[in-house]
Amino acid sequence: TYGQTSGFSLGSAGNLAVYRGTPHTTRISSIVASVTATTKEQLLVNAKINSSALDNRGHFEGDNRLYWTSQKTYGLGTGTAEDAAVDQKYDYFRFYETYYRKVARHTYLGGGFLYSNHRNVRPADDEAEAAWPTSPYVTYSEKLGLDPLAQTSAGLSLNTLFDSRDGPINPSRGVYASLVYRAFFGGFLGGSTSWQQLSYDGRGYVRLSRDARHKLAFWLSGDFVVAGRAPYLDLPATGMDTYGRAGRGYPQGRFRGERLVYGEAEYRWTATQSGLFGMVAFLNAQTFGGEETGEDLFDSFAPGAGIGFRLMLNKRSQTNLCLDIGRGKNGSKAVYFAVQEAF
Repeated sequence: TYGQTSGFSLGSAGNLAVYRGTPHTTRISSIVASVTATTKEQLLVNAKINSSALDNRGHFEGDNRLYWTSQKTYGLGTGTAEDAAVDQKYDYFRFYETYYRKVARHTYLGGGFLYSNHRNVRPADDEAEAAWPTSPYVTYSEKLGLDPLAQTSAGLSLNTLFDSRDGPINPSRGVYASLVYRAFFGGFLGGSTSWQQLSYDGRGYVRLSRDARHKLAFWLSGDFVVAGRAPYLDLPATGMDTYGRAGRGYPQGRFRGERLVYGEAEYRWTATQSGLFGMVAFLNAQTFGGEETGEDLFDSFAPGAGIGFRLMLNKRSQTNLCLDIGRGKNGSKAVYFAVQEAF
């Protein structure tokens, strides 16, 4: 596959879907794992977990990443220019683990452990090295008194979750809503600074036909740094959600800021009666704001749109192999290859 952030990539991905109880009372659990190497000398290892216990009494989510990677940084806000980007390399290790306990029908309360470490951050090439001292990343880090070479965020979260979907892999009806408060502590496991973040994530699914061959899916999310100052690469950014699927049409990290609001709508169509082949069409938009730029949310938007193709891998779990082609403003484009739906 090809993407603006990674170039051409080759690797393997797998999905394991199991029921940890009787299917009519227990939501299906899934693990998505991948190892990818790219032409930009990146090595990306992912393990994403979404697990439900017997009768949905408990729920566990894990977002684990081991990246030896590179990414362009464009500055903060929605209106940053493409030609102002500075390409940087870094190693990125992330472990976000959250456990929920059921407290009412479809409703859960939980807590999480959060660890994010960017290390060996450096210019990617000679051109980037010349611009490095005045790059958005270095300027922001030095203003906060943070070491540009390595920065860590470590802390805990409080989580609430409502989930009435008929499944987490490829839902056809129901609602998903979460609210998360994250607190990161300077000095805790090497934490570079203390800061707090509030996030919400809402998703809804509607069948347009009885056989669920035609569906609509909606996604609205937001991330807000509400206290303290976050390290640059931990600020809310394009495509930094758990599965890296938000903002299709733009490379990961294209936009960044202290506050982010994101919305998406997708039409899903199963082209064959058997469910083997399908297609999607999507439209999304993102907006950023923050004190650093003086930009308010909704001052400007970055829209995206595209189409996708689906191949059913497992009919029981409704797991699809996904190929999406997205475009954004100013000629931005990207191709995405994944297991499971974007949301």
